[in-house]
Amino acid sequence: MNEKNLNILVLGSGGREHTLAKICSQSPLVNEVLVAPGNGGIEQEFRVLPVAVEDNESILNIAKEEEIDLVVVGPEVPLCNGVVDALNEAGVLAYGPNAACARLEGSKAFSKDFLARHNIPTAEYGNFCEVETALEYLQSCSLPVVVKASGLAAGKGVIICNSKEEAETEIHDMLSGNRFGASGSEVVIEEFLEGEEASLHLICSGENYVTLPMSQDHKKVGEGDTGPNTGGMGAYAPTSLVSPSMLAEYEESIVRPTLAGLKSEGMEFRGTLYIGLMLTKSGPKVLEFNVRFGDPETQVILPLVDQDLVPVLISSAKGEPLPEQLKIKQEFALVVVLASEGYPGNYPKGDTITPPSPLPPCTLLIHAGTASRPDGSVVSSGGRVLGAVGTGKSLQDARNSAYELCKSVAFSSKYYRKDIGHREFSRT
Repeated sequence: MNEKNLNILVLGSGGREHTLAKICSQSPLVNEVLVAPGNGGIEQEFRVLPVAVEDNESILNIAKEEEIDLVVVGPEVPLCNGVVDALNEAGVLAYGPNAACARLEGSKAFSKDFLARHNIPTAEYGNFCEVETALEYLQSCSLPVVVKASGLAAGKGVIICNSKEEAETEIHDMLSGNRFGASGSEVVIEEFLEGEEASLHLICSGENYVTLPMSQDHKKVGEGDTGPNTGGMGAYAPTSLVSPSMLAEYEESIVRPTLAGLKSEGMEFRGTLYIGLMLTKSGPKVLEFNVRFGDPETQVILPLVDQDLVPVLISSAKGEPLPEQLKIKQEFALVVVLASEGYPGNYPKGDTITPPSPLPPCTLLIHAGTASRPDGSVVSSGGRVLGAVGTGKSLQDARNSAYELCKSVAFSSKYYRKDIGHREFSRT
């Protein structure tokens, strides 16, 4: 690998990948950042390549043709499909875990069993492939109860059920394949945990790791955290919910046992480990593992890193030692997702997007569900369309900047929550 003039391929097409491409492009070590397959907004800034993220062979061919020095894998699907294994076997360096480690996200049943094996705190649960045994277990559960599709479901496979009847319906729908297809062929029935959620992101190289600023996501589509779960309607970082001493405790009780547990089972984790935590009265418990940067959390944690991230990603990909810690700006960041009205259900596509020019100060406009037209215009193509990011010396400053950008972006089906960060503001 060249030490300078690096060519980096960011794999994916969402807001996370747009942010990763921006961050990588700021490195003085980088010659060019390419994105595959990208989206309409990414295409305005970077060269995009029409490659499906599920197609390992095409990704490998592109990496060789473009003389790529590092592939940064954004989404979970290619990680679970073993794209890092395929690239590494061909001599192409890739940032992200191999398929064995990616099971932490790809199978909630595997993840829960792993937590149990290593005595890492999590909710009580049961895994089921058959309706009859699932319903039998359900009868012993208190309400509300959580029903999860074990496989990947784009952030929508977690259903909080307030009645046994609702839970029974979800179990039938998932195990029959009607709800999430093959991803619901195994279900996890889980104790409902009360408390506040926080997102812990780590860049890992085996048992070596560095932490990123703690963030808080907003999963529900409606204000006041109401309505169905989504892939995320907004986030902010850092959160005062987690003090430095609390983070040290989480590292001791959760992070180190997780990385050591993986090693003891013959797995070395490289890449991003995202630990979704519920901070309960009885202590922190793991809600979920993701094996990549969160979306939209990436949009608020990476802009707060005050150093070149590319060497850190390379060290992780190689399994080499990481710095003791990352340099973090003494600032705050907040992102509001601009969605299409109707998301996460049915929603319109093809709305022409008109951004402000120039952008308001201290803001970034991140493209997620967008596409480009032959005339050069950019239109909506997904449920989560854009991310309006604001930064500032205080969270209020960041919030003001983000919402100023929200108001100045135009597309006809625009919908966004007006209360991102509300829990943090209620604490202060």
